[in-house]
Amino acid sequence: MSWAPLEGFFREVGRFGQVFWRVLAWTPRRPYDVRELFRQMVRVGVDSLPVVVLTAMFTGMVMALQTFSVLARFGAERYVGSLVSLSMVRELAAVLSGLVIAGRAGSAMGAELGTMRVTEQIDALEVMATNPVHYLVVPRVWASTIMLPLLVLLADGLGIYGGYLVAVVLMDANPVAHMDNTFRFMEISDLTSGLIKAAVFGMLIAVIGCQQGLHTRGGAEGVGRSTTRSVVIASVAILISDFFLTKMLF
Repeated sequence: MSWAPLEGFFREVGRFGQVFWRVLAWTPRRPYDVRELFRQMVRVGVDSLPVVVLTAMFTGMVMALQTFSVLARFGAERYVGSLVSLSMVRELAAVLSGLVIAGRAGSAMGAELGTMRVTEQIDALEVMATNPVHYLVVPRVWASTIMLPLLVLLADGLGIYGGYLVAVVLMDANPVAHMDNTFRFMEISDLTSGLIKAAVFGMLIAVIGCQQGLHTRGGAEGVGRSTTRSVVIASVAILISDFFLTKMLF
């Protein structure tokens, strides 16, 4: 029996813990590169807006389309708004946005830092007494942690609006009853739990992407492997952590 997969798993967990701890240790230290932080926030958040908007809007529309016909069998189609809104704010907006950002921004971080590693730019930073975690990783981690909840907040609204369009405009549901039921059963904890999940997902995506980039070996082929692994490991981490976060928050 080969122990290689188990060894690889514990090696990745160890590297993740090491990078995460170094991010926490270097965050309060000067100098604070606020300009780089905002640049990364634009790359993670603003540049990802189109794909997040499309994902959230169509997820809400599909949710309404699927549930309307099923609930109509029991005469309960007026609760489509409740089902769509609770599904979006508690679960779907955070998980789907996290997976989208892992594919877009997490892979970019792995590729960018991996390229810097194989071209010895990170080694040059260390020679100049500049800590690569402080200079490269800290802004990316906090940019992702801040921007994911904002993107999820937008995705919540767009998903609910997509459900409204399908239920009211396409299925002729009563607009007043639909909007009334959309928010009737929602509590503030439903919204905040989704935002807490999003912040955790953002941190996971950035730490995993940067960790893969920093440990890249093997030239251009190694950069490709780091990029792929950034997306795969971040996606799996989001799905696994989602279970435990849901268990803790609800």
